Amino acid sequence: MAERQRWLVLGGGYCGMRLVDRLLDLGHEVVVTHRASTDQRTIHQPAATADRNTSSPRPRPQPQVVVFDSAQGIDPDLGALGPFTAVLSTIPPGEAGVDPVQDRLGVALRRSAPPWVGYLSTSGVYGDLQGDWADESLPPRSRVPRSRHRIGCEAAWRTSGLAPLILRLPGIYGPGRSPFARLHQKQARLIHKPGQVFSRVHVDDVVGAVLWCQRHGYRDTVVNVCDALPCPSSELLGLAVHLLGCKLPPYERYQDVKTAMGSMAQSFWLENRRVSNRRLLSWGYVLRYPTYREGFVATLAEERGEAFNPVHHRADGLLAG
Repeated sequence: MAERQRWLVLGGGYCGMRLVDRLLDLGHEVVVTHRASTDQRTIHQPAATADRNTSSPRPRPQPQVVVFDSAQGIDPDLGALGPFTAVLSTIPPGEAGVDPVQDRLGVALRRSAPPWVGYLSTSGVYGDLQGDWADESLPPRSRVPRSRHRIGCEAAWRTSGLAPLILRLPGIYGPGRSPFARLHQKQARLIHKPGQVFSRVHVDDVVGAVLWCQRHGYRDTVVNVCDALPCPSSELLGLAVHLLGCKLPPYERYQDVKTAMGSMAQSFWLENRRVSNRRLLSWGYVLRYPTYREGFVATLAEERGEAFNPVHHRADGLLAG
């Protein structure tokens, strides 16, 4: 087994808590932060695991949960909590685009000097490319306000002196964040915009990429983390209804419905690009789910509580390459 590490996961969230679970599975120590208003039970809900030598369940290891709430001026004492082998921030920009971690904890992080630091950003920073490919050499140029805020946060991390790895993510899907529940609830929409494509990534490949990059010491640069098949959202919905054995929702033209969309949905459809994962693959990482096709099958199986054994490696960043 690899040497036991101590991780600080700032913000938790969907990707962060999936990472926390994997780190605990690997036997590492984890400190995870949450806002003061968040119920700790939503941060981590333990699952009993069976011991290999007995049939009785044993308690799952738990992370150390601490409060970090920049809005209320509550900061964790990183000096008392550390030292850390690795730090990952999943926290989005605050008001006016300020990064809460750099604003409140930047000095403490520099003082603790963790060997590896990562920041989860968004591929939305590339802006509208009218369907063309975006790789890490392309300067960020989005005009969408929330992506502009991300560009500012990335700049704060790059100039922090921490030499972070900035991981740019497209739309994230996985168990609990998939079209299946919306289809069951008759809330899914089949919207078509000619030529529009989206990139995406399974949450376990975000986790796997983080662990792979940390293990191999990739830092002080940017990397896209996405699958290999950008495509229209209608293709995803088509596979989802096939797997469920249900019907597609009514067809809607984007031009007919865009004015009724919320601001977040409008920004989602405003930009059109394909995100390249060539750099990540050149570093030796092997995608657990190279496309949404494999990812949807695994997602549905997990949501149903069914066993699923992917052909590709487990998302632990240890068996790739």
